[in-house]
Amino acid sequence: MDATRLDEPIVQVDNLVVSFGKQHVLNGLSFSIARGQTLAIIGESGCGKTVLLKSLVGLIQPTAGGVQLAGADIATISSQALAELRTRTGFVFQQAALFDSMTVRENIAFPLSFNELGDEDIEERSHQLLTELGLDPSISNRYPGELSGGMRKRVGMARALMMRPELLLYDEPTTGLDPIVSDVINELILRTRINHFVTSIIVTHDMKTVRKTADRVMMLLPFSQLSEGENQIIFDGPPSELDRTGDMRVQQFVRGDAGDRIAASTSNNSFTDGEWK
Repeated sequence: MDATRLDEPIVQVDNLVVSFGKQHVLNGLSFSIARGQTLAIIGESGCGKTVLLKSLVGLIQPTAGGVQLAGADIATISSQALAELRTRTGFVFQQAALFDSMTVRENIAFPLSFNELGDEDIEERSHQLLTELGLDPSISNRYPGELSGGMRKRVGMARALMMRPELLLYDEPTTGLDPIVSDVINELILRTRINHFVTSIIVTHDMKTVRKTADRVMMLLPFSQLSEGENQIIFDGPPSELDRTGDMRVQQFVRGDAGDRIAASTSNNSFTDGEWK
């Protein structure tokens, strides 16, 4: 990624369509993300949030449309160039996705497995990141099974930051954590943005995370709920506007209000992928 092109969106999505056979997930999405921005992507289960996240870095190939990452079309660049782009992208997975058979230090250093950085430099950077994320470097020799959920999340963040990425992707960073630890993670997301000037994309259902960390929110609607010709992005703006929107679908999601879903379930008698059918 060319970090000198600060005026260029780090992500540009144009009419992105993703389908798996007859199952349509993303329906013509178009948007861009400015460098340094923190975008939260929200929406019901099954609306395609994680599919979108994976599509942004070429882990899922689009059915139609395209994605540009730092000005490069990820569908047409070479596999080597795409691999290089991915080294500038950090992933923080929902369950941290640490390797159980590796120590904390080995997990954090894993992105540098094929890097020429010396062991001492890796050790120094690993300790620096652990300290920055509120962990004692003395845990370096522990295994993931010996850590709490919040500690595992922070080790996952340290691993994501090891390559000094320009783009960080978070998939449900506070899932499974108690409210206090969730707020710790939210604070660390904020600090990471400031300390490393990274662009962040956060997929989440946690409205506290949205309001505390994001400067922009985008809400997707499941394809099956779209009216003909309707944009799948039903909200795109600052968190402060969430409570002011006139779209009741956004209001219901933000408030956690089931609305008439219970009534719908008694008439249709089925529930699939977070949607009443």
